[in-house]
Amino acid sequence: MTARPPRMDRLLGSPEGQALQARFGGPETKRVLREVLLEGTRGWRDGGPVPEAEEVLAEAGRRLEALFRPPLRRVLNATGVILHTNLGRAPFSPGLFRQVSEILSGYTDLELDLAEGGRGHRDAALEALLRRLLGTDYAVLVVNNNAAATLLLLNTFSSGRETLVSRGELVEIGGGFRMPEVMRASGAHLREVGTTNRTRPADFRKAAGPRSGLLLKVHTSNYRIVGFTEEVSLRDLVALGRELRLPVAFDLGSGLLWEGLKALLPDEPSVAEALREGPDAVCFSGDKLLGACQAGILLVKPRWAEAFRKNPLTRALRVDKVAYALLAAVAERYLRDRPVEVPALALFARTPKELRRRARALARRLSALCPGAFGLEVVEAEGRSGAGSAPVTPLPSPALAVVPRRGSTEELERFLRTGGDPPVLAQVAEGRVLLHLRTLLPGEEALLAARLRSYAGRRS
Repeated sequence: MTARPPRMDRLLGSPEGQALQARFGGPETKRVLREVLLEGTRGWRDGGPVPEAEEVLAEAGRRLEALFRPPLRRVLNATGVILHTNLGRAPFSPGLFRQVSEILSGYTDLELDLAEGGRGHRDAALEALLRRLLGTDYAVLVVNNNAAATLLLLNTFSSGRETLVSRGELVEIGGGFRMPEVMRASGAHLREVGTTNRTRPADFRKAAGPRSGLLLKVHTSNYRIVGFTEEVSLRDLVALGRELRLPVAFDLGSGLLWEGLKALLPDEPSVAEALREGPDAVCFSGDKLLGACQAGILLVKPRWAEAFRKNPLTRALRVDKVAYALLAAVAERYLRDRPVEVPALALFARTPKELRRRARALARRLSALCPGAFGLEVVEAEGRSGAGSAPVTPLPSPALAVVPRRGSTEELERFLRTGGDPPVLAQVAEGRVLLHLRTLLPGEEALLAARLRSYAGRRS
């Protein structure tokens, strides 16, 4: 009897088919099995081999695994860049997720004033935390990122009117979004002031007129202009705003709250420093130096709060209960004076001495796991803050330099990135793979060592 392809009912009824249906659901398992079986049958009719049931089931399993793979994968960050935009910026800890899971596993008082029994505003709890933390009476609004916060403040203050901003501060943020384009989308009209390298208060005063709606300062967090330069300080701009009776806003960008970071990042202004100058609004990111999730946080003087909350864009750009819970959990760490419980801040706080010690320990582990497979050396290197924060400020970041005895440095880097789970992102410099211990989270050295061992044990 001539061998023929397996029947669908037998595939579905087999132990392997039953297991696939239990994992991935009957309808999708049947669809994928049909696709694989049809491809094998066409090949058989064209003179190829008869598709075996085991092969069909195995291929269907691989396709179903790929189909149901989560959209995000955990990766190991050994690049030395703490707030790596391509890797999700600030990481989270299991402790933070445990805290918010207790809240989010049921209903929440997201927009309910429990004391009054009526509707409240969703920023209220976070506003209370940040007001106490910063010692301010500014109102708090949260939107989905800092570009959205900038869009909202421009639209609220200056829609249909001119926003005055220094030419040297017309930044381009990640993804190619440029400040003039954000301004255009907000309905505000750009009025460039001064020159690229030098802008003075007199330039703003000269440019101001009946159509002026806002004076805007933008912290150039992702670049620096050096040499023959001059800029208008926030203090001077606020004084000028009072003189001209125009609101002043500061796009702070990175959102540094922990003053302990100032020693490492002396050129980064903090949120508290900005508020002390008295601008009408300050906005910054939640997932940069704050160390929380993606969000844009707006702090506005109380007299402007109603205008912002009634702006239709506020509803369109707002975040959900998950973001509020995560932001509040991080803010509580600050308020309890435990900022290093925020993972990103803990990475900043690691000392060169600690990093050298850990790099040496990793070298010893690798020497024991795969003797002779790699040239290993602890070297002095530089890390970065990342995400546009402190672009010219290096972080001392002793690293483990790895040179494979078999294959090239490029092959090792590609294998770490693509050859297994979890993927490892590393730095390649001067013919070596640099593994930065600064950006490895607790427990990840063992995972990294296992990936390197799998490289050493693979066949050429």
